[in-house]
Amino acid sequence: MEFSVMCKTRHVLTLIGSVLNIVLSFIVFCFLDILDFVLCFVYKVLDFCIESEWKNPSSGSYSAATLDGSGKIIVSEQGETESEVVYLTSTKFQLEEISDTLYSRPSFVTEVSNQLKKLTFDTITITKSTEKKKPTRSTITINSTIVKLLQGRMIGQYLYPITRWSDCDCQFCNSWTYSTKRTLFVKSDGPKDQAKEDVVFIHGFVSSSAFWTETLFPKFSSKAKSIYRLLAVDLLGFGRSPKPNDSLYTLREHVDMIEKSVLEGYGVRSFHIVAHSLGCILALAIAVKHPESIKSLTLLAPPYYPVPKGESATQYVMRRVAPRRVWPPMAFCASVGGWYQYIARTVSLVLCKNHRLWDFLIKIITGNRIRTFLLEGFIRHTHIASWHTLHNVIFGTSGKLDRYLDIIRDRLSCDVTVFHGEDDEVIPLECSYNVQRRIPRARVKVVENKDHITIVVGRQKEFARELEEIWKKSTKN
Repeated sequence: MEFSVMCKTRHVLTLIGSVLNIVLSFIVFCFLDILDFVLCFVYKVLDFCIESEWKNPSSGSYSAATLDGSGKIIVSEQGETESEVVYLTSTKFQLEEISDTLYSRPSFVTEVSNQLKKLTFDTITITKSTEKKKPTRSTITINSTIVKLLQGRMIGQYLYPITRWSDCDCQFCNSWTYSTKRTLFVKSDGPKDQAKEDVVFIHGFVSSSAFWTETLFPKFSSKAKSIYRLLAVDLLGFGRSPKPNDSLYTLREHVDMIEKSVLEGYGVRSFHIVAHSLGCILALAIAVKHPESIKSLTLLAPPYYPVPKGESATQYVMRRVAPRRVWPPMAFCASVGGWYQYIARTVSLVLCKNHRLWDFLIKIITGNRIRTFLLEGFIRHTHIASWHTLHNVIFGTSGKLDRYLDIIRDRLSCDVTVFHGEDDEVIPLECSYNVQRRIPRARVKVVENKDHITIVVGRQKEFARELEEIWKKSTKN
């Protein structure tokens, strides 16, 4: 009897909590919609005053673009009668790389009303098969700012200064500007000339190579370091790697830079990959591109969300990653970072531009007893890098991952191992099992009482031994 009452009470409290979460989320995100709209024009004025360049904001002034057979994009701004015609030489390459979530993010009120319409009008009108369909033109929704940015990239122009006024100008963040190589920062460990095998480590979103070098690298056995050359890379836009403001940070740009900086730069021919979160997407793309070179794939918390039929892949994944809810806190942070470009830019202005101040304060508060490599990775990037990587890689590649996983299943024979923290609130555990459903031979290991970060940090010695066993087994096979 008491158990039944407890269950009913828990059910009622859960229901009340859900309702409060929905109501509070509606109020908070309606306010954030307005705030981001205001900040959009604030930054527009500031950019013009400081950088002497008038930039069209990517929220509010959207445009419809038509792609025709001649390779030109016709852009028509809302409220204007004339269109801009922009000629590009590699239209297909550019358009397929850009996520529509960069310029198509409905306000919270609009999204709620659309959901209500779906519930209210759940009817489908089927046209007669005998009716002739009118020929349609291939159209997309795109912002003219993006088209101009593409045009600048195609002819080698830099539309923005190397360091924007809202980005950090310290030597650490801009060390890449002193080199003519324009390659990613790579930290290597192990034998330099006679390595039997190579291992490429790819970090996750708003992180850096320190996620691996400060945790795992010191824990590998001396035997492992005599066999394997360990290569940890800072992704484009993060850590000590280049942070070009004219980049769109697409999947192709990230992969190309890894190939240039790691595979070609270090003469890597066959290798193992260890990747975390965002890095898992890049790892899959590299594996598909170099199927004969991959010895093993180790994925930690892969963000793989199978998209239901009829859904827009990018929009669906954006709503899964950033559900616009105030609770849990991680969902709120992801929602702010994913939906609101100018609020996110403000956060970046406060944290990233002033990271030296935060480093100093943390050292004072903790007495310099706590190593802050995780914080350093989190706040040492530019807003352009994080914003475009989030949308063009995490959201924008959602329609490609099924094909990547199928290719790895059918054409690659390498071992695939997936680790996931049981308490991960950033990427749900189901994502790893989704990978296993697509690749039946993949082994999924759920690490108890560990989350998105502590799956490595705090158990680095154990994880280092697990990796050594994976590499050893893969080499034998």
